[in-house]
Amino acid sequence: MRIVGVVVAGGSSVFTRPLVHGADPHRLAWELGYRIVRPLSAAGVGDDLTLTVQVSAHGRRVAERGPQRRRALDPGLSQDEIGEPIVRQRLAAYAIVLSARGLLATEFSERTAVPHSWGLPGGGIDPGENPSQTVIREAVEETAQHIEISQLLDVQTDHWIGRSPSGIVEDFHAVRIIYAATCPDPTDPVVQDVGGTTASARWVPLQQWHRLHWAAGSRALLERHLTTLAARFGYRRRSAG
Repeated sequence: MRIVGVVVAGGSSVFTRPLVHGADPHRLAWELGYRIVRPLSAAGVGDDLTLTVQVSAHGRRVAERGPQRRRALDPGLSQDEIGEPIVRQRLAAYAIVLSARGLLATEFSERTAVPHSWGLPGGGIDPGENPSQTVIREAVEETAQHIEISQLLDVQTDHWIGRSPSGIVEDFHAVRIIYAATCPDPTDPVVQDVGGTTASARWVPLQQWHRLHWAAGSRALLERHLTTLAARFGYRRRSAG
């Protein structure tokens, strides 16, 4: 995956860098003298993905890059179990999906590190698939809802050492492309990919979304974007419940 920074949408790039394992796009841009204003596009398929972001020069003095920030460690792992973990970078795409019934939420299953927590529909980008195709496919598999992508919204990363659903210890770098989407014809959500990482799905009235136990990354995205999106799409009043 590559990160391309432009000052003006459609303008020449001011930097192009690979997103190496463990790197965060915001820190990468900052150390090059820029802050990310907003993501503009996610083009390409699979691992051959280019994320173009609008940036502005921050004018701050940038200290030399120090040691990589310590990765989070699964508290259930002992030092003996860690050994030499498999290094894995996973590109994934998710969406904040709104409809007249509220916010679309998915519950993590026992196969994940955060069972019974709630998140956003989405998942890993398959070979030959672009991020928006991933979100549309995953929404059907996880919730049986047909959604329409509105805009590229955010990029989020996490980096930790832990066990995969198959039990393998991984040095895991999660890179998440986040979209805003709507569902014109919402129905009762049904998990079609039974036995996977999604236990259940539901529409959550917007005034009640904070009552669920959200995974940390999903909660951060909702706190940052949900109020603005609800107002933009005009769903606030209709989704009250």
